[in-house]
Amino acid sequence: MDSSKIESLRDIYRDALVGDILPFWKKHGIDQDNGGFFNAVDRDGTLLDSDKSVWLQGRFSWLLAATHNAFGPNEEWLSLAGSGLKFIDDHCFDPEDGLMWFNVTAEGKPIRKRRYRFSESFACIANAAYFQATGDEEYSEKAVALFKTFEAHWRDPSLSPFPPKFTGTRPSKGIGAPMIAINMAQVCREAGIGGVDWNAKIDEAISEIVADFVHDDIGCVMETVAVDGSRIDDHFDGRTLNPGHAIEAAWFILQEAKCRGNDADLISLGTKMLDWMWARGWDTEFGGLLYFVGVDGRPVQEYWHDMKFWWPHDEAIIATLLAYQLTGDSRYAELHQKVHDWTWAHFPDPEFGEWYGYLRRDGSVSSPVKGTLWKGPFHTPRMMLTCWQICEEMLEAKKK
Repeated sequence: MDSSKIESLRDIYRDALVGDILPFWKKHGIDQDNGGFFNAVDRDGTLLDSDKSVWLQGRFSWLLAATHNAFGPNEEWLSLAGSGLKFIDDHCFDPEDGLMWFNVTAEGKPIRKRRYRFSESFACIANAAYFQATGDEEYSEKAVALFKTFEAHWRDPSLSPFPPKFTGTRPSKGIGAPMIAINMAQVCREAGIGGVDWNAKIDEAISEIVADFVHDDIGCVMETVAVDGSRIDDHFDGRTLNPGHAIEAAWFILQEAKCRGNDADLISLGTKMLDWMWARGWDTEFGGLLYFVGVDGRPVQEYWHDMKFWWPHDEAIIATLLAYQLTGDSRYAELHQKVHDWTWAHFPDPEFGEWYGYLRRDGSVSSPVKGTLWKGPFHTPRMMLTCWQICEEMLEAKKK
């Protein structure tokens, strides 16, 4: 990529974030009466359901504070982030056990709690980014406490207040927890939060991914494995891969390589994971990334396996651009262009703004919804913010 190409990409990512995604959610996603954020909105921003995803309270608060930190200062963004954190503190914790809810009403009355602690993970990074912006130690302490809660439940699922989802007949684990732990620790470290050896936490998570999920003998990043890392080859759950999830893990590892002075071993690991899962996930007939594929080519159980979801494409855009930045290999520039072009051709809504989340295999729109319990202002704007930053770094490097 020459400088003009990088500048063009930078402008695309910057303008889409500050000119499209953030304005859409500031217009349609802010609860002026109760604080916090709505997530369930239709194509034009009309509210479909006033219940609130607790994940999105943390995710959007993080985005607003992180954008302020990277390209602010912007007091409106920071104030909205603070509103989200206040709603989390006031309404999103169960007072009986201190664990977080999964979704709540508009007013903050609890609806559901789940076994896993991903609500805590997103609240953690939100508090960390807000601490970075304000220097208020209260938020640093909250981020550390939330990380420790997440880590404890990751290491010992029996801490859950609910019975296990499965019996002990076929114990397994997923890549999600160590992957998210890397990102949480990276955000806390970037924020300057002390008292925890964040590098050690990241090393532990990467080591688990390498030992149990990166299977060199078949060139694959597994989604679900037995607790010892062995494959569960004779059942749907063990054979099902999520290429976008593995590519997300790959770019977290590539980001860590960059933070450690372009660590060669981590670059090799991250690019290997990206290469494997691109090859398995890219749809050679219609383009885009398939949602689920079978490790051995046999069918998977999920009926939405061949749909194109928004977030795997966001992760692939970041991963390919980051791989190019770190290696200079033109192949990654080509892959980045490929996924960038397919994504921009299919997901953005030119009439009402923001992006569709759910496409059919051929790229046609399956659902016009712009927000759900899962989709909201996180993956897509995080991609735009991260790629904006990468482009700025590459332009600065070319000046030297």
